[in-house]
Amino acid sequence: MCVGAIGASAVAGFFLAPVVVPAALGAAGFTSAGIAAGSVASSAMSMAATAGGGGVAAGGLVATAQSVGAAGVGLAGKAIGAA
Repeated sequence: MCVGAIGASAVAGFFLAPVVVPAALGAAGFTSAGIAAGSVASSAMSMAATAGGGGVAAGGLVATAQSVGAAGVGLAGKAIGAA
């Protein structure tokens, strides 16, 4: 792969990620209404809660995914909002 193609891929990823990431999280069950029952998200939350002794750690992967899924923004938008 040439350098130009790598650069073009990086630029495309930069612009597509804010759309693709929230859509993928929503499809996995991380929704604005909460974690969807019977979804991949609910399985992930169950595993995280079991590993955490009954609770899901704030700032962990599941909590962050739910936050981003609920807000409907990418991680960059979440970081900008926190600033």
